[in-house]
Amino acid sequence: MATGWLCHELYFWHDTRAGAGFMPAGHGTVEPDTHAENPGTKRRLRNLLEVSGVLSQLVPVSPRPATEEEILRFHTREYVDRIKALSADNGGDAGELTPFGPGGYEIALLAAGGVMSAIDAVLDGTVDNIYALTRPPGHHAEADLGRGFCIFANAALGVMHAQQSRGLGKVAVVDWDVHHGNGTQKAFYSDPSVLTISVHQDNYYPPDSGYVRDNGEGAGVGCNINVPLPPGSGVGAYVATFERVVAPALRAFRPELIVVASGLDASAMDPLAHMMVHSGGYRQLTRIMLDVATEVCGGRLVVEHEGGYSSAYVPYCGLAVVEELSGLKGTIEDPFLPIFEGVGGQALQPHQDAAIADAEANLANLPGS
Repeated sequence: MATGWLCHELYFWHDTRAGAGFMPAGHGTVEPDTHAENPGTKRRLRNLLEVSGVLSQLVPVSPRPATEEEILRFHTREYVDRIKALSADNGGDAGELTPFGPGGYEIALLAAGGVMSAIDAVLDGTVDNIYALTRPPGHHAEADLGRGFCIFANAALGVMHAQQSRGLGKVAVVDWDVHHGNGTQKAFYSDPSVLTISVHQDNYYPPDSGYVRDNGEGAGVGCNINVPLPPGSGVGAYVATFERVVAPALRAFRPELIVVASGLDASAMDPLAHMMVHSGGYRQLTRIMLDVATEVCGGRLVVEHEGGYSSAYVPYCGLAVVEELSGLKGTIEDPFLPIFEGVGGQALQPHQDAAIADAEANLANLPGS
């Protein structure tokens, strides 16, 4: 199995300014600190892959910037022009909690184009699957509004590229970021050719978003599936979700390509969420995705990075995902894993089971089911 690796130094140069957690500095009471969405987690993931010996065995894939025409497949002209103008000046905020500095427009184009390059590498057969470590993230970005650190909708734009430039029919996006993939949902909410699945912490970010009842509209009814899990959900709840909801939905839909929006912020150490997944859990989720991709679309699987804010633990979770994708085993073991495996509540709990069952009921709405 050939697994690709896409990254670029400029992704680490994306400037989210000073802040405290997700709150920008300069509001009187917010003392400047390091913004949560900073280069550290992703650079440390890349570094751990190198030190483990895994990185050198992956197939390098280079990103290219998305064109303006490609970005306009989803985003409005007014929004794109505003981001471009702010970037050419001194930066600003793309909308809601999405600060960026000078040059942010160009780096965001490279992130969106990076996902397109990753998709091309899989469709061309250059690699069997790929991990794209892009930045800034994208799954919260809406057509005319940047949200939650996201400027352009990387995964959604990648799907549009696969369909409009590469001729694919049905594509699926599975979003395991701990926050709801609202931007991806909005991009395809009435589109029966794209299955969007978001597994996230219930009603966290964005607020009032990602409900089970939000199941698509018009021709797209049934093709949007949300699984809002209760805070405190661990590996048992996530594995049950993927076995009972995600995998059956993909088997029923039978996409030609699967894109995973890989936020690593459901981890037990993440400061911007309240879940308990460990690296072994991410390894299990990746195995489920590999197996179902092999079954329904010849193994065509693109994993593109989204959130994840624990500089200590994102690298180990990401290493587990890449090792499982590639079938490689590096020299590094997760030193946190024995601790998190023993934490109470990792098994599926009754209230979590009930939440999964609610989402499971929506499988009946998938076209053809």
